[in-house]
Amino acid sequence: MAGAEKYREKCVTPEHAVSVVRSGDWVDYGSFAAQPLVLDKALAARKDELRDVKIRSSTRIAGAPETVKADPTGDHFAYHSHFLSQHDRRLLERGLCWYIPIFFGDVPKCYQRFLHVDVAMPAVSPIDEDGYFHFSTSVAFTRAACEKARTVIVEVNQQLPRCLGGTGEKIHLSEVDMIVEADWPVPEIHTVQPTVPEEKIAARIVNEIEDGACLQLGIGGLPNAIGAMIACSDLKDLGIHSEMFTDAMVDMVQSGRVTGSRKNIDRGKNVYTFSLGTKRTYDFLHENRSCAAYSVDYTNDPFVIALNDKVVAVNNCIAIDLGGQVCSESAGARQVSGTGGQVDFLYGAHRSSGGRGFVCMTSTYAKRNGDAQSRIVPVLPPGSIVTTHRCLVSNVVTEYGKVNLMGKSSWERAADLISIAHPDFREELIREAEAMQIWRRSNKR
Repeated sequence: MAGAEKYREKCVTPEHAVSVVRSGDWVDYGSFAAQPLVLDKALAARKDELRDVKIRSSTRIAGAPETVKADPTGDHFAYHSHFLSQHDRRLLERGLCWYIPIFFGDVPKCYQRFLHVDVAMPAVSPIDEDGYFHFSTSVAFTRAACEKARTVIVEVNQQLPRCLGGTGEKIHLSEVDMIVEADWPVPEIHTVQPTVPEEKIAARIVNEIEDGACLQLGIGGLPNAIGAMIACSDLKDLGIHSEMFTDAMVDMVQSGRVTGSRKNIDRGKNVYTFSLGTKRTYDFLHENRSCAAYSVDYTNDPFVIALNDKVVAVNNCIAIDLGGQVCSESAGARQVSGTGGQVDFLYGAHRSSGGRGFVCMTSTYAKRNGDAQSRIVPVLPPGSIVTTHRCLVSNVVTEYGKVNLMGKSSWERAADLISIAHPDFREELIREAEAMQIWRRSNKR
């Protein structure tokens, strides 16, 4: 290993490492499955010495941070997230997490131009023979945070896979101030079985995919259904350019459906910026030269995405109104996830030659009292966040059909969306559309 002596010199205890944190500091934890656990615990133990330490992260997978658990009043540590996991959401509901609204692809530039970082402490994979630590499953914006930091501490986890790049996927020993060694299982996200409506939606989307298409998928029942259908299909030479790499993508690659041979950029490479899945996925990514992890300002740049032909971007939403405004991150004013990369990829697909962006949802959801509620609504509920502007929305899919809103007038949009709403809500939606003066008498009921 290059620099073995320098490595040993920089190795310190977790307690010594976090001693550099001062009251009022901004501390960056990295993101997703590669956030520090040992350093977080050591920092939590300093609670009574510190006030107003602001922690910045994204999509916590390994449960609530120890710093937050140790400080239920939030006087000592203030935890922030760019995108809410279920753990983040629970903390937000208790006033212990602050959401950061941002397009995912803009995060590195935001660090470079606007954000302050005192201490960066990402979890990384073990050092390679050339003296580099890799940001593993969570490349995203970690490099940008480290470059901005006063002090860089890496938590070297023996179990994190070494994910090859790409760009922005690693940091050299010479750029690191302190090293803390750790050994903990990488947090996993297990496969969610698709519902019957999700399987119907997936089938409609897979029918639209052509040989040589370049795919972006997320996580959950719907993407898993799409991945399983593709793996069993006769599609050929598909590519992957996605923000996220998941178990479904492993299935597609191992089935031989994904080769990347028709991509215009990164030909033969499965491109992503972070991964969430099971150990099977993490093992697949370890030193896999067919995969390339990039900084998110590359993977999510719409103009980079559009360089590939036939981009297929699949994104879920919470609700859509009759004008086509998409809410994918809040239930009314209650933040439940984040803006993420939905707009990045829908715009990239829109600009791609032969590209198609899909906004997907089951037609209804169950309210807390068990009653069904339509996801297609006349207007979004008060406080709802418009994630995707109506002018960027093209294909909308439910289990009842698919419509394309691009270029459609207000009354055409209303008619199309109502046609794929749950039948139990269609008459009510028509009455609301009439009251809003976006329904023509010539429209078919």
